[in-house]
Amino acid sequence: MTEVSSHKSASIRVLCFLWRIFADFYGLIILIRKVLFLIVLLSGCTAGPDFKRPVAPQAITYAPQAIVATASANSLHGKAQFFSATKQIPADWWLLFGSAKLNALIERAFLANPDIEAAQAALRQAQQSVIAQQGFFYPTVGVSYSPSRNKLAGNNGGSSPGMQGNGTLIQTYSNPAGPKFNGPAYYNFHVAQLNIGYVPDVFGSQRRRVESAEAQAQMQQMQLQATYITLASNLVAAAFQEASVRAQLAAVERVIAINHENVEIMRRQLALGYLAEIDLAAAESALAQSQQVLPTLRNQLEQTRDLIRALSGHTPDLDVPETFELTDLQLPAELPLSLPSQLVEQRPDVCIAEAKLQYASAQYGVAIANRLPQFSVQAAMGGMAAAPDWMFRTGGGFFSVIGNVAQTIFDGGTLKAQSKGAEQALAQAAAQYRGTVIAALQNVADTLHNIEFDAQTLAAAAASEQASKKVLALTRNQYQLGYVSYQALLLAEQAYQLTTLSLVQAQTARLGDTAVLYQALGGGWWNWPADKAVVPNSLQGVNAS
Repeated sequence: MTEVSSHKSASIRVLCFLWRIFADFYGLIILIRKVLFLIVLLSGCTAGPDFKRPVAPQAITYAPQAIVATASANSLHGKAQFFSATKQIPADWWLLFGSAKLNALIERAFLANPDIEAAQAALRQAQQSVIAQQGFFYPTVGVSYSPSRNKLAGNNGGSSPGMQGNGTLIQTYSNPAGPKFNGPAYYNFHVAQLNIGYVPDVFGSQRRRVESAEAQAQMQQMQLQATYITLASNLVAAAFQEASVRAQLAAVERVIAINHENVEIMRRQLALGYLAEIDLAAAESALAQSQQVLPTLRNQLEQTRDLIRALSGHTPDLDVPETFELTDLQLPAELPLSLPSQLVEQRPDVCIAEAKLQYASAQYGVAIANRLPQFSVQAAMGGMAAAPDWMFRTGGGFFSVIGNVAQTIFDGGTLKAQSKGAEQALAQAAAQYRGTVIAALQNVADTLHNIEFDAQTLAAAAASEQASKKVLALTRNQYQLGYVSYQALLLAEQAYQLTTLSLVQAQTARLGDTAVLYQALGGGWWNWPADKAVVPNSLQGVNAS
C-alpha cells in the first residue's frame, strides 16, 4: 500500500511539474509564434541577383563552310570520315579504335591514377561543405549541466544565509556540543540548462552561401569529369605515340637491313675489282646515317612507355603488359559533331566556368546581405538548486528569450567596398565564361580543320610513299644492270626512307585528331552506362540527376 501511495505521489508531482512548465512557458510560446511569423514574412527576400544561365551560342557550325567528309587515302587508316550531328559520343569512346588492350589499360588507370583519387576527394570535401553550410538554416541546440561543491569563509556564513524551495541552499557548520559560532559555509550547486540559438535568414545571406557552396561542389564535380577525360585522352595519345614510334623503328630497321646487305655485296665486289672504293664508302656512310636514327627513336619509345606507366599509376620500374601497333588500331568512320549550343553544356571547362559564374553571383548576394540588418534569437531554459531533485521544483526553474537586431552604422566603408568588389568579381567571372566558350569553340574548329587537312596530308603521303617505293625498285634494277651509279640508288633509298616515316606520322595524326575531337566535344561523360564497373559513383550521380 505504501508503494502504491508512493507511485501516486510521484505521478502527481510529475503532473504538477508539467503544468508549471506549461504555465511558465505559455507566454514564451506565444512570443516565439509571433517572432516566427515575422521571420516567415521577411524571409521571402534574398539579397543579390538570382543566377541565370548564360545564353548559349546561336551558331550552328564551327566554320564558315561546314565540313561534311574528309579525303581518303590508299593506306592504313586512310578511309574517309563523315560527320554526323545526331551521333552520340559514348563515354568509353576509346573503344571505337577497336583495341581491347587500350580499353584494359584505361580501365586500370581509372582505378589507380592518383589524380583521379585526388579529384574524388576534392569532390567529397565540397559536398560536405554544402551539407555544413545548409546546417545554418536550423537552430543550434545544446545542453549543459554544471555541478559544483563550494565553501564560503566563516564570516560570510549564517544560520540561514540562503533558502530555495523547502530547504536551505547554504548550510553552515557549528559544533552542537560547544558554544554557537559561525563556521565556514559549504554548499552544493547544480545548474542544468537547455540553450537554443537561431539566426533567421531574413535577407537570404545563408541561402546565398549555400548557393555558393553548391557552385563550388559543381566545380569539383566537373573537375572530376575533366580529370577522367584528360586521363583517357592522354593514355590514348600515348598509345598512338607508341604505335607510331614502333612503326618508325620497323621502317628504319628495314632500311638498315637493306643498307647492311648493300655494304656486304659491295665489299665483295670491291675485292673482285668490280667496284670503286668511293662507292663502298658511300654505302657505309648511308648505313651509318640510317643507324644514327635508331637511338633517338628508341629513346622516344622508352619515354612514351614511362608516360604510360605514370598515367596508369605505376612507378617506372613496373611495366604495363599492353603494347601498341598501328595495325592493331582502327580509324572510326563516322564522327560526332554536336551543335555549339550543346557544346557549352557538355565540355567540363565551360561547365566549370559557369559554376564559377554562379559562385561569384552568390558571393555578390552575400556581400549585399552583409550590409543589411542581422537578426538572431537566443533562448535558454533550465533549473538550478542545491540538489538535482530540486532543480525543476518550485522556484528552481528559469528561462530567457533574447532577440537581437544589429545594423552596422559606420565601418569606414568596408562593407560597401566588399560589395563593390564582389560585383566586379561577378563581372570578371562573366567575362571569363565568355572567353572559355570562345576558346572551346575555337578548339573544336581547330580540331575539325586538323581532321580535314591531315586526311589530305595522309593521301599525299601515301601517294608519295608509293611513288618513292616504285622509284627505288626501278633504280635498284638499273643499278644491278649497270645503268645508274650507286649515288642514284642511294638517293632513291633515302627518299623512300623519308616518305615511309612521313606516312607513319600521317597515319598517327589521323588517329590522334579523332581522339582529340572526342575530347574537344566533351568526352561523353554524360553517357556513362549505370552498369559499367569502371564508372565512378560521382559520374553516375550526375546522370541520375
